Amino acid sequence: MASLQSLSLNLSSSSKTVNAALSVPKLPNIEVLVPKLKPRTNLVEELSLRNTNGVRKTEPLKKNVEESCNNPTTSMEILQLYTIMEAVADRIEMHKNIGDQRDNWNNLLLNSINMMTLTAATMAGVLATIGAGSPVLSLKLSSTLLFSAATGLLLVMNKIQPSQLTEEQRNATRLFKQLHSELQTTIAINRNPSQEDVKDAMEKVLALDRAYPLPLLGAMLEKFPETFEPAVWWPKHKRHSKKKTETRNNGWSEELEEEMREVIEVLKTKDSEDYMRLGNLALKLNKALAISGPLLTGIAAVGSAFGGSWGATAAATAGALASVVNTFEHGGQVGMVFEMYRNSAGFFEFMEESIESALEEKDLEKRENGELFEMKVAMQLGRSLSQLRELAMKSRFSRMEGIPVDEFGSKLF
Repeated sequence: MASLQSLSLNLSSSSKTVNAALSVPKLPNIEVLVPKLKPRTNLVEELSLRNTNGVRKTEPLKKNVEESCNNPTTSMEILQLYTIMEAVADRIEMHKNIGDQRDNWNNLLLNSINMMTLTAATMAGVLATIGAGSPVLSLKLSSTLLFSAATGLLLVMNKIQPSQLTEEQRNATRLFKQLHSELQTTIAINRNPSQEDVKDAMEKVLALDRAYPLPLLGAMLEKFPETFEPAVWWPKHKRHSKKKTETRNNGWSEELEEEMREVIEVLKTKDSEDYMRLGNLALKLNKALAISGPLLTGIAAVGSAFGGSWGATAAATAGALASVVNTFEHGGQVGMVFEMYRNSAGFFEFMEESIESALEEKDLEKRENGELFEMKVAMQLGRSLSQLRELAMKSRFSRMEGIPVDEFGSKLF
């Protein structure tokens, strides 16, 4: 009996142990947060809810977007200006990439031609020291081929002037960026651009395309013109702004008009004349160097091929001189300097035409605001307003006394 009670107690305790081992603690309740899906909106509503920084906006922008959509004329002209801006941005990238490529051309061709010329000159020098009867055919052939190849590459390089092409692309990139900023300003300030604004923007783009063409064959600018001419990258027939202002004289006065005339006089007699003179000098120097380089390598090739000891000596000397001339022309980037002078002379001609065009407009309300125009001229010349007025005063006194003004108009170039 006692053994049965003991067995019963053992079974009872083991059952409790099993129950305790199999009991699972109760897990806490976890709420799963599911984001609520927003109702889909159309494109106009989405644009009206966001600004350029990605921050939600309220009703004003939505109202403006709806008003623009309801006005087909305005929206079409704004779309046209944006299309022109996209084309301008693409041209900026193209001119930048092609400018980098042509700068690489200049460096690679310069190094390659100099290596070939110096190697051939060394061979010719060795050939001159070898006595009669020695094997000289291989040296003659090698130096002659190298001099001939250098002559051909020099003719091509001097024809296209890679350093000048690079400067053209730099100027085009800068001017297209300037035009891009002007279009942005036009859209931001003028909420109702006219078809005249679109036509003017297109003319500016096409004028820049003509002034700085991208292809080399058929459209490349003449690198050795007969006379030095300033660059022209603006439409010749400029249109006047027709925005009316509140003031009757639109910021213009007789004193301001006289000041602008004196500025034109200084730019013509000092700045433009000086850059025309420097441009002609650079053009003549570049022509002389472009002829001298291939001529010297050609003489070296002939001397190396047909001459004996004296011919080899002449070939080595001519090859060394050709390396010096080539390094001075393309390493010193004389073509780039010529293009810089050409562009600077064009800038002063553009300033003169802009001022004359404003002064020739008799209706003051159709002119650009006089105070704004004066500030623009001063900033383009690198001067303050007081310095610009002082320059006009000096020019007036100099003309009255019959002596040339002793100061240039621009402080930037």
